[in-house]
Amino acid sequence: MEKKEVIQISGMSCAACAARIEKGLAKLPGVREAAVNFATEKATVAYDSELVSDQQLAETVVKLGYGVVPQADQPGKVSLKLTGMSCAACAAKIERKLNKMDGVTKAAVNLATEKATVEYDSARVKVSELLAAVTALGYGAELEQENGADREKAAREKEIKRLRRELIIAAVLSSPLILAMVLTMLKLDIQLLHDWRFQIILATPVQFIIGYRFYKNAYHALRAKSPNMDVLIAMGTTAAYLYSVYNALFQKPMPGTFMKDLYFEAAATIITLILLGKYFEAVAKGKTSEAIKKLMGLRAKTARVIRNGAEADIPIEEVVVGDLVVVRPGEKIPVDGRIVEGNSAVDESMLTGESLPVEKKAGDTVIGATINKFGTFKFEATKIGKDTVLSQIIKMVEDAQGSKAPIQKIADQVSGVFVPIVLGIAVVTFLVWTFGDYNLKMGIVSAVAVLVIACPCALGLATPTAIMVGTGKGAENGILIKGGEHLEKAYKINAVVLDKTGTITKGEPEVTDTLPLASGLEPNELLKLAAIAEKQSEHPLGVAIVAHGKRVFGALEDPERFEAIPGQGIAATIGGRKVLVGTRKLLAEHGIDRKESEAVASELENAGKTVMFLAIDGELAGLIAVADVVKESSAAAIAELQKLGIEVYMLTGDNQRTARAIASQVGVSQVLAEVLPEHKAAEIDKLKQAGKVVAMVGDGINDAPALATADIGMAIGTGTDIAMEAADITLMRGDLTAIPTAIRLSRKTMQKIKQNLFWAFFYNTIGIPFAALGMLNPIIAGGAMAFSSVSVVTNSLSLKRFKG
Repeated sequence: MEKKEVIQISGMSCAACAARIEKGLAKLPGVREAAVNFATEKATVAYDSELVSDQQLAETVVKLGYGVVPQADQPGKVSLKLTGMSCAACAAKIERKLNKMDGVTKAAVNLATEKATVEYDSARVKVSELLAAVTALGYGAELEQENGADREKAAREKEIKRLRRELIIAAVLSSPLILAMVLTMLKLDIQLLHDWRFQIILATPVQFIIGYRFYKNAYHALRAKSPNMDVLIAMGTTAAYLYSVYNALFQKPMPGTFMKDLYFEAAATIITLILLGKYFEAVAKGKTSEAIKKLMGLRAKTARVIRNGAEADIPIEEVVVGDLVVVRPGEKIPVDGRIVEGNSAVDESMLTGESLPVEKKAGDTVIGATINKFGTFKFEATKIGKDTVLSQIIKMVEDAQGSKAPIQKIADQVSGVFVPIVLGIAVVTFLVWTFGDYNLKMGIVSAVAVLVIACPCALGLATPTAIMVGTGKGAENGILIKGGEHLEKAYKINAVVLDKTGTITKGEPEVTDTLPLASGLEPNELLKLAAIAEKQSEHPLGVAIVAHGKRVFGALEDPERFEAIPGQGIAATIGGRKVLVGTRKLLAEHGIDRKESEAVASELENAGKTVMFLAIDGELAGLIAVADVVKESSAAAIAELQKLGIEVYMLTGDNQRTARAIASQVGVSQVLAEVLPEHKAAEIDKLKQAGKVVAMVGDGINDAPALATADIGMAIGTGTDIAMEAADITLMRGDLTAIPTAIRLSRKTMQKIKQNLFWAFFYNTIGIPFAALGMLNPIIAGGAMAFSSVSVVTNSLSLKRFKG
């Protein structure tokens, strides 16, 4: 059985670590695909669960020398926040009570943290009953809102605190050593600072206690025959430290001074600078995933449901499909559903990017986490938990942030061979200086500088950090990108194919013209007669006339008689008058002359409208034109696409005349008309064969094959779930302005990735020759290496300024 598992990993230090874990997982039987993202510290593994278990995946990661972070609580395990406990007896009392409850497998209460962790059978006991049991004992209890993002945040904050603590200790211990080096350069001799015993006391804790992480990771890397940056750091600083120890023990001080040729400050300062870089990197990496945290924070915590005829506030986890939920003004809508009573305006901006509230009435759908602005309404819950739109969006963004863009393969390939090459260069540098120039000191110092400047941290961060920020920024603008490969491909788009109905147009016919032809007949009177006549019609055009009539007149009376005439129109009796509404054929069948209307009717039809003829008591009375009107934003969005140098095509099943009329309204010159739904994909394929990188934009079920055929499929989010599933990018807004925004975001993200890769390669390729030639102090090399990682992440974070 095919499964997909996401494993949170700790202990990675560079791209080489990610590559090693990836290779290790990929070798397991049953693993179809493994991708490790250094920036998110996650591995995404697709595997056959009959051949390999998730436990084996985790064990493989641990065997390679890395940690596996426990995932969020599974269903049936909950954490309760307790208040009111004063001693161990209180904790014991609550624990006993919970353990005695039917359905509770295990309960543990911690007095220090004031938390209860309960494992339970959700079919036999509910969270609300657990809370009630604690409350009955006289204590306070509430559900601790903990999810994957909270755990990840807690783990990251713990790592940041640890790095900060180690950094401060390392900086305090290194400072006197740096001062001693400066004084040496100034030919000033201070006995304590230059005493080798004092320097060893300061340097040793930095080298072996603070620097233990590098030795540990280097050991695992060498055992796996895949050296990484930790190997370079451990080798470089150890060489400087041991050379200094040798000189301290066996070298005589310089004449008239206490000074010896020591490099303790180089080893200690390199470790301090690398920790500084790691600290800034950890802080910055936390910011790249802020989009997910924002989305997680949108979730409502409780819901007000009607059960047994009474309203009750319950945890969001206890809402079930079919519950009747009450939402008041200003409240968050807890889950997805359909309004059954009341109406309101709902702010959906956090999901769609659309700033204006959306009017909602009975029968309309509402999305969990959106905000009810004005009225009170009741709705039936239709989707809960992981099935809600918000949960699906969070999963899509998480998957995208954990994916790899093809351009990252360059960095992965380089990282795989980079460290062994650097080790070789360091050895050659040492040998040339030591035996060619007979200068052991320069041999060691230059080799250390080579090892330190060459650490490939920045290479591993260059692509994933930009993709994390780019996909997150897209989500903020209502653009959901399924993966890094789609974000990369979107920047190459040079042709966009727009489906007409529901994409360029609203997809719902509307009355556009009411033209009376009989003398004394007013437009509103003509409309009212047509609306009453069509009141019982089920034809889409008739429904459009009735809807327009209701908007103008409110309630409409029923016709005295109604008859639908298939393929022609309808006949009705209103106030004793016989009214016909329909096609030319309908009028011809009744012998009604229509010659005087033909010029006007043809003009309307040339504009892409469907004309309906209305006759009263055997005489032509007027024309009503109905059209699928163009969305307000379509023309502006298409103009912006053309400014970006992209060819725009319109794809429709309409005849050439109607299609050209709509296309001219929005500025599209290239029209693919009279295309049957089953032939849409073939039209996309023709454009691809002509060398175009094609994006297809649609919203219907019949668009799904075309969306899948295109290089990039974009689904309008207001469309069907099938279209969204087939698409690579989902546009949550119903208008087209998100298309140029998505393409500009893709181009900006790719620009950042290329800048990051340039700087990552630049630091290494420029720095190594200078280091090998003895022109780069190891301390400066350490600073440059640390700065390279920070600069790459900071450059990616600048994407946050992108304006939709």
